[in-house]
This record gives sequence, C-alpha cells and structure tokens, in this order.
Amino acid sequence: MSETIDSASLLDRAGELIDRAIKAGAEAADAVVVRGRSSSVSVRLGKVEGTESSESDDFSLRVFVGRRVASVSANPGFDLQQLAERAVAMAKASPEDPYASLADPERLAKSWPDLELYDPTEVGADSLAEAALAMEAAALGVPGVMNSSGAGASAGMGGLVLVTSHGFSGSYSASRFGRSVSVIAGEGTKMERDYDFDSRLYFADLRDPAEIGRAAGERVVKRLNPRQAPTAKNVTVVFDPRMARGIAGHIAGAINGASVARKTSFLRDKMGKQVLKTGLSVTDDPLVVRGSSSRPFDGEGITGERLVMIEDGVLNHWFLSTSTANELGLSTNGRGVRGGTSVSPASTNLALEPGGISPEELIRSVGTGFYVTELIGQGVNMVTGEYSRGATGFWIENGELAYPVSEVTIASNLVDMFMRITPASDIDRKFGVAAPTLAIEGMTLAGR
Repeated sequence: MSETIDSASLLDRAGELIDRAIKAGAEAADAVVVRGRSSSVSVRLGKVEGTESSESDDFSLRVFVGRRVASVSANPGFDLQQLAERAVAMAKASPEDPYASLADPERLAKSWPDLELYDPTEVGADSLAEAALAMEAAALGVPGVMNSSGAGASAGMGGLVLVTSHGFSGSYSASRFGRSVSVIAGEGTKMERDYDFDSRLYFADLRDPAEIGRAAGERVVKRLNPRQAPTAKNVTVVFDPRMARGIAGHIAGAINGASVARKTSFLRDKMGKQVLKTGLSVTDDPLVVRGSSSRPFDGEGITGERLVMIEDGVLNHWFLSTSTANELGLSTNGRGVRGGTSVSPASTNLALEPGGISPEELIRSVGTGFYVTELIGQGVNMVTGEYSRGATGFWIENGELAYPVSEVTIASNLVDMFMRITPASDIDRKFGVAAPTLAIEGMTLAGR
C-alpha cells in the first residue's frame, strides 16, 4: 500500500487557506486535512461477495474572530478564497464562545518522534480475497460449524495534516490492516454465532488467516447447547479480554473532560479521589511505537505524553483538549481529536493495567460465577453509572468453565463495579483500548 498522498502539497494548500482566512478578517485560524485510503474484500461460502475501495482528503477550516468561532468543511478542488470568506462571515454572525481557542503557542510541538505508524506494504484485492477465503475455509473446517456469516480482509491508511496561524505545520500517516470471520454452529433455533478478528498497523504482524478461522470455529462450537443460569445476587462475573476492553472503555468515557464539563459523567466530582479498587491503574500513552492509537501530535498540534490517568485507584487526570481544558480551568494534556469541524478530547493507547495472576488462576479463585464472552444491548447510563447488559458465556463451577450460558442479564452500577475489579495478567496491548481478563464481584444475574 504505497502512500499516494503528497503531504507537502496538502500542507501548502492548508497554509494558503490560513493566509486567506487572516486576510479575510480572521484573528486566528487552523486548517486540517483528514486523509483516508482503504480497500476491502468480503467473501461468503467460498465466493467473493464484494470489493470496495475509497479515497478521501477532507479539508476543514476553523476561524476565530474575537470570541466568535466558525468551522467549514470542503472536498478537494474547493475555491480557497470562497471558503475563507465564508468561514469568516459565519464566525462574525456566530454567538461568542468563551472557551474556544487555538492551543497555547508555547505548547505546540516543534518536533516529534517517528512512531513507525506507516507500513507501505502493497496488498492487492487478490491477496485480500485469498486471506478472507482462507479464514472462512479454516472456520468451516472445524467440526460442528454449519454455516458462514462471511469473512473479510482490508488494508488502508489514514492521517492528519494540520496548519495553524500561530506557527504549527505538520502531518503524519498511519496504516491499518484487518482480517475477520464470523461463523454459525448448530441448526434451527439452536444456532450460535461467533467470530474472530485481527487488526494491526503492520501487515506482517497480522495473525495467520487459518489461525483466525480456526479460533472463530472453536469459539462458536463451544457455545452450543447453552443453558440459562439461575437468577442470583452477588455473583462474580469474569469478563474475557474482548468484553473487558468495554469496561476499560467505560472508564475512559467517564474521565473524558468533555463529559465532565457537560456534567454527563458519574465521576465528574471524583478528581483526586479513589474511583478504582486500590492497586489498579489506568495509563494512556500516545507515543507507543507502532501503537494502535499512537499519534506524534494531537489535533491541535500538541505532543501528548504518557499519563497515569488513575494511579493506585485514585483519579489523576481528565482527557483534555484546549477548549475543554479552558472550560474546566485547566490546561490541555494533548488529547484533542479532530472530528469533522470540531475538536474534542479522547484517549490514545489506553490500558487498564494487568494484575499478577493468570486468567486460569483468576477463574479458579472465583469458584462459582459467570464468564462473559459476549454482551448485548447498550444498557449503560454514563450519567448515573447504572449498568445492565444482556450476556452470554460460560458458567464457572469449581473454578472451571462448566457449560455455556445464554439469555441472561448482568447488572450493577459502574461506581461499585470499578471498586470490585480484579485483573488477570493477560493484557494484549495491540488494541487502542486494552485490558486483561477482569473479575468483578457483587453483580446481579437475571436468568431463569
């Protein structure tokens, strides 16, 4: 996948757009190009069902006139002068925003590390199809697998070009390769579905297609003939790493400065207080070499640093962009992300740090409980922390996975759940949100 984007040309065009905005009456401005290239192939039952490819360079211009701000977007080929004049006219007609501004010039990155985010490997449609077909064939070859929901492989790249009126100019690109397969076991009303996947920045780091396929097939066969567990309180629920990443994601959402400013986070009053069980930490690091969510600078031109967001259970930081930090009376920590014409804070390579025991030891220590492999529904209220999700997985008896379970609901409150987490040691840091197997005590299970 060769990089066909001329970053120098885009930087020049963004710089010219800034100049025209200033001449049109803007006091400050930044211009962004969000870049994307992707190709994918999907197959089902041994036949290619579809191939897709896309390319985009989406420009956006943000201008400031006093405390008034406006943003406009355009595709390549737009008229620079018209866009600049339109943005300034919109800003002059906009209400004042006391918090919006460019980042402090003293905080702007002057240089940044090479994080090795781009792999130029060319992967054609034939190679993508070959991988997808191999995954599906391997999955269908597992005894008990009856049908396929399809398999797919993809290759792409994305990146950011940013120029500001107060001296920042930079760009970076990141590649992404992916493989996934979903299959069905059983028949009639007793069918079960499961999947496996992999996603990496470097093509050579991807798991073998046959390995992914076999894993998907073995997962779904284990789910056959599930039972419904009895309703019970004070159940210890063990989240496998896939589901545990969702718990880590809830932590990230609750400590996002934008949610705190809007008063939509149940942790909004917890800065400096204990929010996780003693001994637990959550880190966020944008500068991991070949990290899934790494970036040499954020959407405002600031290079972030590794932060221990929660240390020994105590909340240390919010995720902050400049405007959110201004609203909270703080300073940005380089977590600004461009989304369309806006900038909002978000995590980078976030990890709920692991414990010292293996997942097998953790399950043995539970004795009796519920091991979750899939969650259903969106029953999480980030304002109150109320948590209620449909779930499937396996019943734990005598410290071992005993039989598959489906059609149950697990419920609690994230405030309580966070204080009862016990992590295993099996973290996989290739994901932008990473977590090991987690055991959470004291949950309610609604079953038969």
